Parts: sequence; C-alpha cells; structure tokens
Amino acid sequence: MRAVRIIGERRLELAELDAPGAPRAGEVQVRIGAVALNHIDVWGWRGMAFARRRLPLIAGAEAAGEIIALGEGVDGLKPGQIVALYGARTCGECRPCQEGRDNLCEAQDNIYGFHIDGFLRETVNIPARLAVPAPPGLSVEAAACVPITIGTPEHMLFTNARLVAGETVLVHAGGSGVGSVAIQLAKAAGARVFTTVGSDEKIGKALDLGADEVINYRKERFEAKVRKLTGRKGVDVVFEHVGADSWAGSLLSLRRGGRLVTCGSTTGITAQTNLFMLYQQQLRIFGSFGCTIADMHSAMAKLAQDKVRPVIDGVIRLEGIESALKRLEDRNVFGKILVRM
Repeated sequence: MRAVRIIGERRLELAELDAPGAPRAGEVQVRIGAVALNHIDVWGWRGMAFARRRLPLIAGAEAAGEIIALGEGVDGLKPGQIVALYGARTCGECRPCQEGRDNLCEAQDNIYGFHIDGFLRETVNIPARLAVPAPPGLSVEAAACVPITIGTPEHMLFTNARLVAGETVLVHAGGSGVGSVAIQLAKAAGARVFTTVGSDEKIGKALDLGADEVINYRKERFEAKVRKLTGRKGVDVVFEHVGADSWAGSLLSLRRGGRLVTCGSTTGITAQTNLFMLYQQQLRIFGSFGCTIADMHSAMAKLAQDKVRPVIDGVIRLEGIESALKRLEDRNVFGKILVRM
C-alpha cells in the first residue's frame, strides 16, 4: 500500500509499505477514503511533537473510510459502512475511558499521525470502538472531517462552554477548519456569532456561514469592536485557538462571568494573563483537546440534519501533501484541505 511518512523535520516521503494483515479480535480493517489536514499535521511535519516518537512515522490525524473486514467479536459494524476514525489510540480501560471521557485517556503519546502511525495510508486496522459509523448517505469526505474539524468545536462549545441559545460568542479565525465549523454550530444553537478573519476577502465567506458580525483583525482591534457591538458588555463565550497573539484581547472581549475555551496555540504557547481581571470579572477558562466519541456521534447527527457542513478549501492527492501543509502553516486557506485516497 502507499503511505505518506514523516522522515525528518519538514521532510516527507511517499512510500510503498506492506498492507496490514487480517484484523485481530475487536478490530476492523478500513480502506481509507479521505484524510483531512490539520495544524497538528503541520506540527508533526515541523518536528513539534513534544514527545518521543520514532521516525519514519505515517502522517495523518483525521480520516474516514470504508470497513472492508471485521475481526472476531465485532458487533454493530459491517463491511461497506463508512466510518470516521477517532484520532487517538485510547486504552478503553482507564477510568476516563470507562466514563466516556475518551480525550482524557491515561494512555500517553497515543495520537495517530503525531505520536504513532496515522491515517495517510491506503488501509489500516483499528480497534472497532474507535470507528464511528456515518449516517446512510453521508460522504466519506464529510465523515473525514468529524474527528477533529467538527468534533473539536462540538466539544468546545457544548461539552465545555455549555453554549445555549440567546448567548453571544466570538469565534476566532473564522476561515480556519474548526473556526468555520464553530460559526455554523453556534448559529444553529441560536447564538449571536462574531468572528475574526485575516483579510477582507474572507468576510463575505464568513457571513455566508452564518456569522452576524465579521472583524478583520488586521485592520482593527477585535476586542474594541466586540465591546462596541455588545454595548460594552462583552460576549458570553470566546472560542480561542490562536494563542499568544489574541489571548489578551480574548479575555478583554468577555463579559462578566464569561467563558473562554481554547484548543490551540498557533501563534505561540506562552501568553500573559491579567489575573486581577480574571478573578474580579469571574471569568472561566477551559482547556479543550480533541473530543469524545460521544461528541463524534453528536457531530454525525448534526451533519445528517444539515446543521453543519465542512467547508472544503480544496481536495488534493497524496503527492500534494507538502505544499498543502505549507499553505496551512501560512494560513492561506478557508476551511479544510482534504486528501482523497
């Protein structure tokens, strides 16, 4: 089978590897149909794994495909089904796993495509509990965006921040994969949605997704605009995944008792926090990483109900991976880049 492997810092190879054997008990074998690229793929490509890993390493953290074989003892799945693949090889046995908090699994260094071999390959064997079936009729490309692109904002906005109808939310980087989905999810939930973008070209696209107000952060201070738009009160929730460049402004954008939920730090991992404002305004900060399998089921349902759709910037083949990662690094995208296998 063909696979894309990381062989060094900013170095990839398109390799021919042995296909996996028959799935073991409790596993399914999946023919990968599409892989969605994310910033975690950029980090892995750049050598920012923050953990021990062995190279070469098959890349790709978010994918979906078709089940082609079942291991012994697998129930509830069948060959021919489209499934989205959970992005970490969890143990399934620790207390968080047993409680359905999959993204708090006690197993370490278990993220596909980042710590262990990922999904940019033609075939993979994976524990059946990590394969989430898509509703009938859902494309493999849409399903490929569930584990991270849709699952992450689903977990951030509803599992963590508990966003409800009538509230206001600021979504950063509305042109990104998770940002474009967060706009739609928040709007479908009945929230008033503000979003930031980095160019005037993206304003119309963000409005088309359902944003009520779009702010070009390169032309004006988003926190000042947010406070003006909310009568100086601020928003109930900030959806943060930019990091150091927007951190202080994000806190200033919150109303008293507001919630900030963050899943990323693309502009740096260290930021100053005004502690006086934090406790005096009674702000709440949630760190959020990935999603749970329950969030994936919820995301699948919302896809089937047309409450959300992945925004696809482009579809590429395996040979175009390196240039696609560079575009992601430069933020020269609106939505997702998909790799069609």
